[in-house]
Amino acid sequence: MSFREEYQKKEQIMLSPYASFSSKTRGRVQPEEECEIRTPYQRDRDRILHSKAFRRLKHKTQVFIAPEHDHYRTRLTHTLEVSQISRTIARALSLNEDLVEAISLAHDLGHTPFGHAGEGALDKLVEGGFKHNQQSLRIVEVLEFRNREKRGLNLTWEVKDGISGHTGSEIPQTLEGQIVRIADRIAYINHDIDDALRAGIITKEKIPEFSLEKLGYEHSQRIDTMVRDMVETSKDKNAIEQSEEVARATNLLRDFLFQEVYIGSEAKKEEFKVTNFIANLFYFYMENIDKLPEEYRELIPRFGKQRLVADYIAGMSDRYALIQGQKLLLPRPWFSG
Repeated sequence: MSFREEYQKKEQIMLSPYASFSSKTRGRVQPEEECEIRTPYQRDRDRILHSKAFRRLKHKTQVFIAPEHDHYRTRLTHTLEVSQISRTIARALSLNEDLVEAISLAHDLGHTPFGHAGEGALDKLVEGGFKHNQQSLRIVEVLEFRNREKRGLNLTWEVKDGISGHTGSEIPQTLEGQIVRIADRIAYINHDIDDALRAGIITKEKIPEFSLEKLGYEHSQRIDTMVRDMVETSKDKNAIEQSEEVARATNLLRDFLFQEVYIGSEAKKEEFKVTNFIANLFYFYMENIDKLPEEYRELIPRFGKQRLVADYIAGMSDRYALIQGQKLLLPRPWFSG
């Protein structure tokens, strides 16, 4: 018996009957020989972790466009916080930690440079729209390489279901996917409040008192309350839920952030520049398709120019997008003194 098989037998004993057992995965689109050591979900986690798209998250904006200080969150630090919160909840509920980790690490791979401003810009430019959760799925299915001959990471059905359903109207079918969906909200609400306080955009006095009373007055207290509530509310159930009061306090904080930080703050005043910048970059590549890397151009017959240009721009880090814009859109000096 292999190490993987021994581990999968332990899963059957230790995990909840509501868990997603790695031995019962719905599998991959392209069948593969099993690894002797790692379960399918562990292999998926490793493929995501070693992908180029994952590495680029460290230079992608979370909320603040091109932040100048070291302690503001990026997509990578957000992703790690979601993973930690999700694994804590999964462990407490005896669900599959490997599956929640894989979903967590991949859930935001499809985010554009410059955060939601970049996503909004591409959504208006591409026929059929642009949503980052579907782009995350597209990255692991089509755009990433396992090797030059094999496109896509060929992940399991359960991981892809969790990636697609981490936001929007489509709820993941596994409890592990449902954990990541709520853990994502727990993470960004709390760290965006923390970053907004650090930036002086909001003050503690502005935060809704009802939410502070129910969840806690400090960052760590709020996360602890939300996590404990999810565990207590979801224990021995075939669904992942928050209690009514904690959900209300959480939603109130989210509405507060949209009003004070995401839409109306000083931090968002540069977003119109992002919209114009992304549009100019998009139109440049549409008119100069030869400037796309070959790995994107070869997919044009399948998906069309618009989608591949959007794929390329969406994959850029904030820094790389600015470099490309300067190189391609701005005039260069043609003489020397």
